[in-house]
Amino acid sequence: MTIDQIMRIAPVIPVIVLDGAHDPAALAATLVEAGLPAIEVTLRTPGAVDALAAMAEVPGAVVGAGTVLNDRQLDEARSAGAKFIVSPGLTEPLARAAEGMPFLPGVSSAGDIMRGLDLGLDRFKFFPAEAAGGIPLLKTLSAPFAGLRFCPTGGITAATAPDWLALEAVSCVGGSWIVPKGAGLKRIAELARQAAAMSRSIN
Repeated sequence: MTIDQIMRIAPVIPVIVLDGAHDPAALAATLVEAGLPAIEVTLRTPGAVDALAAMAEVPGAVVGAGTVLNDRQLDEARSAGAKFIVSPGLTEPLARAAEGMPFLPGVSSAGDIMRGLDLGLDRFKFFPAEAAGGIPLLKTLSAPFAGLRFCPTGGITAATAPDWLALEAVSCVGGSWIVPKGAGLKRIAELARQAAAMSRSIN
């Protein structure tokens, strides 16, 4: 799959920080069944790579690694079965290392986007979405760059996600609210179903 195809699977990509509260495979199965098969597992906690490997075995799950900062982490994620890579920023070494794999680097300025274009990239994570300037900034940034698509992530909630998804340049959003701390699988399934039903501007 291409990164564009992954971004079009569902309106929201759950962004998960695993803390041991759930069996990874059961969590992935819950999200897939609820309609959110594209899942970003952040490499912020011990055991995240092993958990990603377990989630990647779940039928229908398209599991990616988030918070990838260097080629070592990229190689670990790829070996664990990650289908895509997400980074909070954009560096040339990481972009080169990710060649041939769906890659969603973080950008928050026109310079970031132009560096990405120079590296052959046209799909980006807009991060940190709310703190960087929110919808007004993304509208301004995307205007000179026709055809680019973004996955805003950072500070987005169930209440604000529809406003982001209404933007022409937005294919999907990243959502940490899907798996809130302390929530059981039943509650997570409910939040995931609500997110999967959100409308967006892309076909």
